[in-house]
Amino acid sequence: MTASTHRYLSLGAGVQSSTLLLLAAQGDIPGFDAAIFADTSWEPTAVYRHLDLLTGIAKRAGIEVVRVGTGDIRADALDPNHRFASMPLFTLGPRGERGMGRRQCTSEYKIKPIKAEVRRRLGYPHPARVPAGVRAQMAIGISLDEIGRARDSDVRYMHNVFPLLDLSWRRTDCLRFLAERGLGDTPKSSCVGCPFHDDGFWLALREHSPQEWADAVAFDRSIRNGSARANTDGHPLRGQFFLHRQRVPLDEVVLRPRPRPADAPGCGPWTCPHNEPVTAGAGRGEVA
Repeated sequence: MTASTHRYLSLGAGVQSSTLLLLAAQGDIPGFDAAIFADTSWEPTAVYRHLDLLTGIAKRAGIEVVRVGTGDIRADALDPNHRFASMPLFTLGPRGERGMGRRQCTSEYKIKPIKAEVRRRLGYPHPARVPAGVRAQMAIGISLDEIGRARDSDVRYMHNVFPLLDLSWRRTDCLRFLAERGLGDTPKSSCVGCPFHDDGFWLALREHSPQEWADAVAFDRSIRNGSARANTDGHPLRGQFFLHRQRVPLDEVVLRPRPRPADAPGCGPWTCPHNEPVTAGAGRGEVA
């Protein structure tokens, strides 16, 4: 088996990856053996609805859409018996110190299950070692305006490719392409309770998705004292934890939406726009 016989798409179900799937479905770029969606089990309903639509389009084109995951990020964060993959929660220390938790959730709930699925499809599930020379292509939806995030994989069995860069497409090109095909309402991928949401997202959630808003408010209340979680030393977390940067209960925040670019990206496995890309491994020799 060689890299040329295995070609996959990292499908976040946001704008860029949806564009790649449609381009492949209509034959404008080489097809994929599968489009892999890493499911945290806490995406907005609109994302799952869009994913179902993409699955139908892909099926008609002979492309399999597969959903993978390592658990339910919301339930796991509240389970005292579950190893906690740190979310970037806003913190308020015992003496008023302000901080933010480390972001491990992307690595644990998105990158890790995608790598596991690729290994499985190559025929070498963990802990088997993938032989040198056995490699798959992984297409990632990074457009020209995000070119700084385009980098090769940190594992030998995967080679990242960026078809949108080959086309010199920007995110605005993807938005126009989707709108022309009736998918102008493609949502931004992210967890419902992501601390990186701005006030515009929270306000829209409160006004248009009251059930998901109530879910986020309940989660925010539940993680206040970190009682269900422990840090890496096994000691209870100290201080208080919040979903909103104001560090007050989510349902008490005075939301002040600011204008934001209509083409602002969501959070994909390798393209979270809020800080540097996160990898799940120790380097090129990693085989997990």
